[in-house]
Amino acid sequence: MKTIIVVGGSKGIGNAIVSSLLSSHKVVNISRTAPDQSHDNLTHYQCDILTDELPNIENADGLVYCPGSINLKPINRLSIEDFKSDFDINVIGAVKAIQMYLPALKNGNRSSIVLFSTVAAKLGMPFHASVAAAKSAVEGLTKSLGAELAPTIRINAIAPTVTDTDLASKLLRNERMIENMNERHPLKKYLQPHEVADMATFLLSEKAASLSGQVFEMDCGIVSFKI
Repeated sequence: MKTIIVVGGSKGIGNAIVSSLLSSHKVVNISRTAPDQSHDNLTHYQCDILTDELPNIENADGLVYCPGSINLKPINRLSIEDFKSDFDINVIGAVKAIQMYLPALKNGNRSSIVLFSTVAAKLGMPFHASVAAAKSAVEGLTKSLGAELAPTIRINAIAPTVTDTDLASKLLRNERMIENMNERHPLKKYLQPHEVADMATFLLSEKAASLSGQVFEMDCGIVSFKI
């Protein structure tokens, strides 16, 4: 049974990933709050990725880094601290986790890392300057480490469009906004957490053994199509 480390698995997409893995994997969750589920295969460490010392883990077959931000403001209202904060949680936290658990992943069996970007790194969207800059760095990190860690460890990123989580709740706070969000996407839908979790689970699996350094747009057509 493979062991997967999930950073940020207590809520949203991270929680859906934990749920999708538990029946067939040992899951080590690292987050500030515990997931709202218990299982014999689940171990939880309470930890702030940016400020706390990470727990020691000797062997792991996968690492998923889920923490992110949706900090949407006009450029004249984004402070330098906003940019630094978004970069820290999206990029520096991921680097910290990868550096900490690289020895454990090297001890694993065909290990894989999954990171998260956003469609806003490809599609110019107003008010997304800070998060788009940070997530673009995640995409660069994915490609660079994909080359550096081959063939021992694969690394890929998922770039979702709006997903129905607490983090995106301000974008989906009433029926009109939900309808508008559906209409913006050519597939007339946005994402549910379990859909993104399915992609993450696939990328961690042997079925994705030939994939590394890739960024997968889960965009419901918003980046790929003009209809």
